[in-house]
Amino acid sequence: MSLDKDNKKKIEEEEIGGNSIYPIIHRDISWLSFNYRVLQEAKDERVPLMERIKFLGIYSSNLDEFFRVRVASLQSLLRLGKKTKKQMDFAPEETLAAIRAIVQKQQLDFSEIYQKQILPALKNEGVHVMRRQDLSVEHVAELKRYIEEVLIQHVQPIMMVKGKIRTFLRNNALYLAVILETSGQQNRYALVRIPTDNLPRFVELRSTDKENRYIILLDDIVREALPMLFPGYSVQSAYSIKMTRDAELHLEDEYTGNLIEKIKRGLAKRNIGGGTRFVYDRKMPQICLDFVVENFGLDENDLHPEGRYHNNFDFFKFPSFGKAYLKDPLLPPLPQANLEGNKSLFQVIAQQDQLVHYPYQRYDYILRFLDQAAADPSVVRIKITQYRVAKDSQVISAIWRALQAGKEVIVFVELKARFDEEANLSWAEKLEEWGAKVLYSLPEIKVHAKLAMVSRIEGKKERNYCYLSTGNFNENTALLYTDYGFFTADERMTTEVGYIFDYLESNGQKSHDFEHLLVGQNRLRRELHELIAAEAARASHGLPAAIDIKVNSVQDRSTIDKLYEAAQAGVKIRMVVRGLCCIIPQLEGISENIQIISVVDRFLEHTRMYAFLNHGGEKLVYLSSADLMTRNLFHRIECAFPIYDKNLRAQIYNEFEYQWLDNQKARIIDADLSNNYVQPTPADAPPFRSQLELYKYYQQLVGKK
Repeated sequence: MSLDKDNKKKIEEEEIGGNSIYPIIHRDISWLSFNYRVLQEAKDERVPLMERIKFLGIYSSNLDEFFRVRVASLQSLLRLGKKTKKQMDFAPEETLAAIRAIVQKQQLDFSEIYQKQILPALKNEGVHVMRRQDLSVEHVAELKRYIEEVLIQHVQPIMMVKGKIRTFLRNNALYLAVILETSGQQNRYALVRIPTDNLPRFVELRSTDKENRYIILLDDIVREALPMLFPGYSVQSAYSIKMTRDAELHLEDEYTGNLIEKIKRGLAKRNIGGGTRFVYDRKMPQICLDFVVENFGLDENDLHPEGRYHNNFDFFKFPSFGKAYLKDPLLPPLPQANLEGNKSLFQVIAQQDQLVHYPYQRYDYILRFLDQAAADPSVVRIKITQYRVAKDSQVISAIWRALQAGKEVIVFVELKARFDEEANLSWAEKLEEWGAKVLYSLPEIKVHAKLAMVSRIEGKKERNYCYLSTGNFNENTALLYTDYGFFTADERMTTEVGYIFDYLESNGQKSHDFEHLLVGQNRLRRELHELIAAEAARASHGLPAAIDIKVNSVQDRSTIDKLYEAAQAGVKIRMVVRGLCCIIPQLEGISENIQIISVVDRFLEHTRMYAFLNHGGEKLVYLSSADLMTRNLFHRIECAFPIYDKNLRAQIYNEFEYQWLDNQKARIIDADLSNNYVQPTPADAPPFRSQLELYKYYQQLVGKK
């Protein structure tokens, strides 16, 4: 289970571009189309108002990460020069220009949604987002007190002088670029940081009117304070700006030296990385923009005009004022009947494989699995991988209890999980203090598989019980992300889960052959290609052939080619793809047999499933931690696991059909990136919203038990 240099070079070329006779959509352009689907949720008047505001925050948070990661990567390719460009089938400069144009259009839509839909809807609910000109005399007096007693200690003006040392803009910090004037002098320019790390972004103003609530943004309070900050000057105007910076850690050599120390040093530098986007108020006059561009050493490609306010991910913190009816109705996670009650989970799992679907069903079972392992005197060992861990992790707490009970605990912690490196380092250090054996990142790959194994003495033999999942060991995201958790004592799989832990414990030196699990860096892509080819062979002989796939992303070029070829052979392919999707369905002579939809709704679709429907006359279904991306198939340790239980297979396939029937939240993926909603068929068919229907389905399962 290793990657030789020739394969590594080939994969790197494929990640950049690679050769293919078939058309694709560039991954970053497709991702922007996905993020627009998120913005559509903010636009959709069927969505409760506070949830629409939340989707504005999600869209903005997604976009910030996109610029910190993907745009930073494209800019790096651009700097590499002609030699690298020859390996690519796209020009980075053209892609960056396309990204800029798409984002600017989306930002206009964002402003339109916020100004003409969200604000009036809030006003109808008695929630008023105020500007200076809207304030009453009482509110102006209140603001003056707030500025003098609270704000003033957190703001410090900085004069910008042409030709002098450039002021450094912190990553994603909010600033006002201020135009000042004094008698008989030319305009001068200054900078004031909006202190959102010390003060709330949304400040509620007092009101004796019980029917109405009044909010003002911290940005506008700082604007109100500008005359006090610049005595002797006339404040002409102020425009919001911010800089987004490269988030890559740029670990040049992961093979030598102390990787932990390198990651710590990289984290310290992350917020001072190179700029990837300079955002400014589109109403900023050209003379001010020209000065700012020169002062910060920007060029035209860095510039991204937006509205009056930036860092709109702060909409996550928008106050709801207790108006629960403006939020999604609660869908409390339901019990999984076989695992519910005071039964020993080990006894239940020993009898039959068990499946839990989050967040429709409770995540508690993985916590009970670990807690029972800690308390059970027959359990001798626990092994587990950790990729993204909750802030106050109950999973880690359960591991601590196992250590307190004297169990041997081995934890693999992936330190290179982007934006979770610091949290993972902290947890790893605590685990080591508590007595766990902690394994760390392997060179040049990430461990993305979600695995746990409990070893228990039964009679005179050691028996393993395993948990495999499509999602992280994170009880917080389990309330928001749809994922499958799978418990098994089937030796065919538990033995091979043990092989993966052998590989991790030996730092990649100890390898095994796999027969049942599909493991990234080993046989995952090869086996998927063989399964696709087998369906194509059946179709070419006139036999029924079909493939159903549900993933977050599709980008791997060679897998896309195999799917195109299977479609041309007559295989019926249906795909549910939440995010970026480089494959193009319904192209004449290429992909008429491929249909793709994307479901974006209240829960983040995160499950990955591969189903080959005529494999030897019987459905073959895999659940997986891996998307169809080159990074997942080769640069990560992933795990796709087969579902051998016929009833569980039928359940998973039934749930895929629910998604395919969605005529409320499903969008059609096409060559035009239109994001058109799937329409009811026939036109008078009842509405079918898959996530709500799935919840009802699980309620019925509970009732049957």
